[in-house]
Amino acid sequence: MKSFFLRKKEQPMFGTLIPLFDSQTRVKAYSIFAQKYNSYTNPSYLGTGWLDGSGSVLGIDIVESMGIQSLTDDKTVFVEVNSVSIFSDIDEQFTDSHDKLVLLFDHNVTPTDMYVERLKALKASGYKLAIRKLAVKQFEEYKSVLSLVDYVLLDHKKIDISKARIYFQKVYPNVSLVAVNVNTQEDYDALTSDGGYDLYEGKFFKLPAVNSSKDVSPLKATYVELLNIVNDPDFDLDKAASVIEHDTALVISLLAMVNRMTVNSGISTVRHAAAMLGQRELKRWINTAVTRELCADRPSEITRVSLIRARFAELLAPVFGMAASSSELFLMGLFSVLDAMLDRPMKEALEMVRVSRDIEGALLDGTGKYAQILEFINAYESANWSEVSRQLVLIGGDDTAVYDSYTKSLSWYRDLFYGTGSDGK
Repeated sequence: MKSFFLRKKEQPMFGTLIPLFDSQTRVKAYSIFAQKYNSYTNPSYLGTGWLDGSGSVLGIDIVESMGIQSLTDDKTVFVEVNSVSIFSDIDEQFTDSHDKLVLLFDHNVTPTDMYVERLKALKASGYKLAIRKLAVKQFEEYKSVLSLVDYVLLDHKKIDISKARIYFQKVYPNVSLVAVNVNTQEDYDALTSDGGYDLYEGKFFKLPAVNSSKDVSPLKATYVELLNIVNDPDFDLDKAASVIEHDTALVISLLAMVNRMTVNSGISTVRHAAAMLGQRELKRWINTAVTRELCADRPSEITRVSLIRARFAELLAPVFGMAASSSELFLMGLFSVLDAMLDRPMKEALEMVRVSRDIEGALLDGTGKYAQILEFINAYESANWSEVSRQLVLIGGDDTAVYDSYTKSLSWYRDLFYGTGSDGK
């Protein structure tokens, strides 16, 4: 396994994964968006400075350093290329199967002979192609490009999909359409019922429920009870063990984890495992394991977002001068999609789970000392590099430490599910 942290050039870099869903809310692909420099400390990047280093594709560096299987569970990966990096030696950078990589570009890759020939060569090498930010009025002009791409990303708010679908089915029948900026559940439901798109990208999957008329299931109520037990200031280890003993999934998970940690231990009871872990580690495990179970009936990406946010927030604590609050920040990240887990608005969800006022303030109305880190994580997840750069300048934060914190969070999440044993600590 190659180290996730090796990079060809020792420069700070931001990078994040954004999911693309099908009509069943299953993640079918991820887009990787990356930036090499903090645009506030490197103002030339806002001008022509972005050309520096365009001999390689940043997103591919991220994929190669970890591997597609570990990074995205072997799903298709969309990687940004610009009008310069599209001419880089992509074959030298990317060693995996070419059909797993989709090269995503915008209208700056123009329908001129130079670009069309390059796209044909990439297509012949087995890569898939995608274009975004193309206005309807440009479709005819870009015929030579559209005839080569596999995906077209469209802002569903700016296009009549019923007309677009007829057009693409007639002229480009092999092109898959991707709806972007799908930011409400209502939009997702309407678009999927219409059936015009193949994939959907946006924030819809992690937004609060519109209402809370549906009761929380008895199983989820038990999990909430367990969360409240372990997050009580007077946490009772025996009481937590009693609740765990009544849930087969948690028992199996706990015993498997403890026996991996202790060679030839043969631990077979919950209470023995709890004693081996100790209060602090048991609390951390319960919060993580229960979150996974709470998300069992939700889109799988909810679990991933919750756990990666938790670890990312914890690792960001020193960057924001809050190292002493790392455990609290882990919990804040974990519960940042509690509304989606429990299928009700955040205010009601937080009334069910015991958290500190600082966590509640950050999650409920963006106030308190943890709010800035949550805001930063949201900006980072959305690839809002301008806002990420601005906040890091304000706090004097280390760009490289942020990137490493994010990639370590991805490694930690991978190890939770796949147990690869890489260093995600």
